Amino acid sequence: MSDNEKTKNHIIEITTDLLKEYNGDTKKITSRLIAERADIGLGSINYFFGSKENLITECVQRIINKVLTEFTPEITDFTKTDGLSDKTRLISWASQTFDFLFENQAIANISILSDMQNYLANSNSVYTQKGFVFAIRDKKNEEAKKLLVFILVSAMQVAFLAKNIAKEILGYDLYSKAERDLFIYDTVTMLLHGMDTKEGAANEI
Repeated sequence: MSDNEKTKNHIIEITTDLLKEYNGDTKKITSRLIAERADIGLGSINYFFGSKENLITECVQRIINKVLTEFTPEITDFTKTDGLSDKTRLISWASQTFDFLFENQAIANISILSDMQNYLANSNSVYTQKGFVFAIRDKKNEEAKKLLVFILVSAMQVAFLAKNIAKEILGYDLYSKAERDLFIYDTVTMLLHGMDTKEGAANEI
């Protein structure tokens, strides 16, 4: 690893620690504070990342990627049963992810808005979708699975951003763990039902 790569990784590690220390409040995490903690020149942040905002975004992406890995481990043996239905498995994974968003609101807000402004194949949104696909193990059309998890993740993200008016527009108080779980249950149930209906109609053609 080159000296530049080592310095860059060091800055990311320090900034990630600051994000956790200040609970994602980026207004308190100034470029000067990062430079002081990392023992680097103030100009190094712009040199390596272009701006403090870009640095923060990269750190947030790494934090969420690490968390999501715990929810959606790489599965290579699809024949191995875990005793769960696709519905139960997908609800469990989605609920854990949704809880993380509400437990880490500042960090989640940065991640979601960043993805929406620059939606990339390696974004947290797409990574989450790919993880959720592993929850649907019944023999179903792969494109239908991708569409289902795209809609599910998008619904979760928009509901999170609308959390303050979710009760008014959706009927769920998303600050309540019980109602968050109900939102996930209802959404997954409708999506899986729609998927089955679509495949049934396709088989009749």
